[in-house]
Amino acid sequence: MDLLRFFTAGNVDDGKSTLIGRLLYDSESISTDIIETLTRQSKTTGENAEIDLALLTDGLRAEREQGITIDVAYKYFSTGKRKFIIADTPGHAQYTRNMFTGASTAQLAIILVDARNGITEQTKRHSIISAVLGIPQVLVCINKMDLADYSEQRFDEIVSEYADFSGKIGLNKVDYIPTSALAGENVVHKSTLMDWYPGPSLLQYLENIEIEVAESSDEARFQVQYVIRPQTEELHDYRGYAGSILNGKFHVGDEVTVLPSGLSSKISGIESNLEEVVSAGKNQPVIIHLEDDLDISRGNTIVPTNALPLTEKSLEATICWMDNTPFNSGQKFILQQNSFRTKAAIREIHSKIDIHSFGDLESDGTLRLNELAKVSVKTAEAVSYDPFKKLAKTGAFILINENTNQTVAAGVI
Repeated sequence: MDLLRFFTAGNVDDGKSTLIGRLLYDSESISTDIIETLTRQSKTTGENAEIDLALLTDGLRAEREQGITIDVAYKYFSTGKRKFIIADTPGHAQYTRNMFTGASTAQLAIILVDARNGITEQTKRHSIISAVLGIPQVLVCINKMDLADYSEQRFDEIVSEYADFSGKIGLNKVDYIPTSALAGENVVHKSTLMDWYPGPSLLQYLENIEIEVAESSDEARFQVQYVIRPQTEELHDYRGYAGSILNGKFHVGDEVTVLPSGLSSKISGIESNLEEVVSAGKNQPVIIHLEDDLDISRGNTIVPTNALPLTEKSLEATICWMDNTPFNSGQKFILQQNSFRTKAAIREIHSKIDIHSFGDLESDGTLRLNELAKVSVKTAEAVSYDPFKKLAKTGAFILINENTNQTVAAGVI
């Protein structure tokens, strides 16, 4: 059974948490004990509804008291056709960093639009981040149709406006569904009140949508997480390199190169689940053995010699600044890409990204919380990477403040 990762985004009070709650509740993906707990909590909040479905994702007391989602909430469920991972991201503009995080691994973006308010600045912000991250598919849920009298005309107006905007920022694969999360219309079951809409319900859409792989690379990539050298009498010469295969497939006998050193060897063996195998593929945890005893450490990359990634000390990237303290020139960071770490510095901020128009804004040399910018990053050691839109797992990184150990930015190359 395949897995679909998607995230929801929209303005505050557009109904993201309620939509996910309705999706889980009506698809019978919630256990009885959780339903009983939600029923008790809903009654204490004074809600008229028997169950406040938003509580399924608004799990923190602080955010429930404010009535907003303040972090990325992940939910897991499955149907007979597919497994799902949902990231419910915040609606406030000041939580752009959370949305950037939740969207970074998604295959589908669900952007909610309040039928009464139409396209807003936050709608554009979330759409632009989806474009920056190369999300392959976008679904616009025009929600709260019950408050727009289930009007087909209103639905068509919003579709037309969004289609015009999405074309300008390069979102080519966009679908639209009218919903009422509160009333349960067109979420799991087809709506009888919007018979003018011929398409599927939200769940039917999620179960059947074919997501094209945005990444264009099938080249094998492996990054060492741990070097295993027992050095016991029984395993005196054992040397293995443990980690998960990031992409592609490795075979015993493959000629490989270790980066950033550039040393070459052949794969002499592959272990998976305590067994020797002749090959292993993407996301599989393995131990790789090489014919030669090379100087290899955590973070080194093993790749086919005939399919090398780029390996450079100067990176051109788009980053989202995530720290409450603004960036100032001269700050020192640790760049982390999977298990690889090296010292780094932002050498130049070329421009900031206007989240309203997707255009470039002149840089003032600083970065503030939630700002997106195109930058040059200089590293102490060469980084082996593929462009993010070619392979996300090697084209993404984070920047860590060297002094506080706080993550201050996330970036894509």
